[in-house]
Amino acid sequence: MKDKTILVVDDAPENLDLLVGLLKDNYNVKAAINGKLALKIAQAPNKPDVILLDIVMPDLDGLEVCRRLKSDSETADIPIIFLSGQASSEDCDRGLELGGAAYLHKPVDPGSLFSLLDIVLPDPHFS
Repeated sequence: MKDKTILVVDDAPENLDLLVGLLKDNYNVKAAINGKLALKIAQAPNKPDVILLDIVMPDLDGLEVCRRLKSDSETADIPIIFLSGQASSEDCDRGLELGGAAYLHKPVDPGSLFSLLDIVLPDPHFS
């Protein structure tokens, strides 16, 4: 699956480090510390295959990042998995209404994360 790219977006550097550390052996991983950088990376020529997106961030929160990505035909098909630490259940539900594929609570359970990635990034060798 090293041919798949995951964009991890979180305003907490320790969360970014944890997720990048979990994923880097199996995927190409890009990281963004805020929503504006996430949009820039997602809209670049080499788009990510999936985005792990924190909901609660200053300036541009994950819900607004999702709304912008889903309203752009170039990025609308990228699956978004929301990461929720402090977000309310209403925020998580809103994220799914905006087009998110799923959400995981932080701290992220590695088994749940990899199971979800297997669903949104199926291995083409087994299709």
